[in-house]
Amino acid sequence: TSAMKINTQEQQVIAQMRREGGFSTLRRLYETVDVSGWQTKTPEASIRRIVQQSSQTFKIEPGLWALEECRDSVLRQFELEPGNRQSEERFGHSYYQGLLVEIGNIRQKTTYVPAQDRNRNFIGRRLGDVCHTTVLPAFGYENLLRRARTIDVVWLNERQMPSDFYEVEHTTDIRNSLTKFYELQDFHAGFYIVAPKSRRAEFDDKLHASMFDSIAGRVGFIDYERVVGMYESMQQFRAVKW
Repeated sequence: TSAMKINTQEQQVIAQMRREGGFSTLRRLYETVDVSGWQTKTPEASIRRIVQQSSQTFKIEPGLWALEECRDSVLRQFELEPGNRQSEERFGHSYYQGLLVEIGNIRQKTTYVPAQDRNRNFIGRRLGDVCHTTVLPAFGYENLLRRARTIDVVWLNERQMPSDFYEVEHTTDIRNSLTKFYELQDFHAGFYIVAPKSRRAEFDDKLHASMFDSIAGRVGFIDYERVVGMYESMQQFRAVKW
């Protein structure tokens, strides 16, 4: 009976992923799979275990899974070529940009991505369709606005002033992003480097160069898994505490 129940749960998850087009974020599965008959106090953990252990699913990025039967069509839809480093980096960068935008949307921030990123693929959608705007309001001098427009994700508060700046650093030089933050330091905003956990030591090393002394205490490092965890656990009106 236990094995039958688990099998039924797996079938429910697989069926929902088919309805989603052959792929889904874990967050979406948590919201859409009918777990009312599962008799478990931890349905999210059960869903997570199913996608991790099922032979019918495969992981694309942390928090994003697809069906083996739809592998080719899903990867084509995502413009993702496994083994092609440039393709993988492009997809990964847009994926974390999109998650940061989604978190900002839930937090009722006005979310921005650069105009040149609007057509990038975020799990089957365009980034420009997920964020609120690709045009920053004129909240400062033009030379500062030019710099701010290149930031990967900006959250704006209800007064249309920047509250958070995020730079996604998959492999690119972290120093370039720190230089942007240095130039934007007079805004009352949070500055964050979002990158693989393996880049933490490099971040610490570059942040503590003397030229960045004035912002060293203001720049946070957020690894990819933490972004995914925040995205999966967020509820409406819940404060973001990195």
